[in-house]
Amino acid sequence: MFTIDDQMGNTVNLTAIPKRIVSLVPSITETLYFLGCGSYVVGQTIFCIHPTSEFKDVAKVGGTKRLNINKIRSLNPELIIGSKEENTKESIEELQKDFPVWMSDIRDLDDAIKMIQTLGCILGKEQKANILTSTIRSLFQHPLQANKSCLYLIWREPFMAVGEHTFIQDMLSRFGWQNVCKDFSRYPELTMQEIQMLEPEYVLLSSEPYPFKQKHVKELKIAMPQAQVLFVDGELFSWYGSRLLLAAPYFRLLAETIQKGLIDNN
Repeated sequence: MFTIDDQMGNTVNLTAIPKRIVSLVPSITETLYFLGCGSYVVGQTIFCIHPTSEFKDVAKVGGTKRLNINKIRSLNPELIIGSKEENTKESIEELQKDFPVWMSDIRDLDDAIKMIQTLGCILGKEQKANILTSTIRSLFQHPLQANKSCLYLIWREPFMAVGEHTFIQDMLSRFGWQNVCKDFSRYPELTMQEIQMLEPEYVLLSSEPYPFKQKHVKELKIAMPQAQVLFVDGELFSWYGSRLLLAAPYFRLLAETIQKGLIDNN
């Protein structure tokens, strides 16, 4: 038996390397496959869509917020991996009664790297985890600077933005964005009038969780004709596992596009 602490300060007891894992976090599910532990994953959420080739073959246990507890129990997991932000407290506490649950709490790149290294330790994949985290650190060592003020929106009706102490805010700051909501609560709700008063140079419309469309670009451009409105890949701003390997090159391409004035809102 060995014990390991999770990122919420809980001590998790394990008898051996877990070979039956239920992952409740899409970015962590993808990371498990990247580390070579795909065969250990016996259950995952409907939002654990990467790697796409494996998605249909693994039992689904509901959404991150609406877990099918009975389905999870039927899978008899040796370890459940959850997230403070993505899963509900009630569901996690119910699962902790019967199973070892390791919880992530990711607010910045350093938290993400610690998560990957800890999973590598739990799963006997320390070398792969160290290579992955070393590569991620290298990719983020010299990011290009956008040097633009921005508003990052994740929802509409009401508009919801990204504020302080969030992983997305850390990604924005590392890329050089000046988030106009950086001193707000984690996910502030805003009216259109409040958005106008913030006067962002750029409005970034995340591809998830809300499906923003071109009509929303037009809506925001009418309200703020001076602002540039962009669609951005929400996975690359918010998935904090192995997908970070794709995030840094994406941020560089976005910076170059902005610097060259190639943004087209039409």
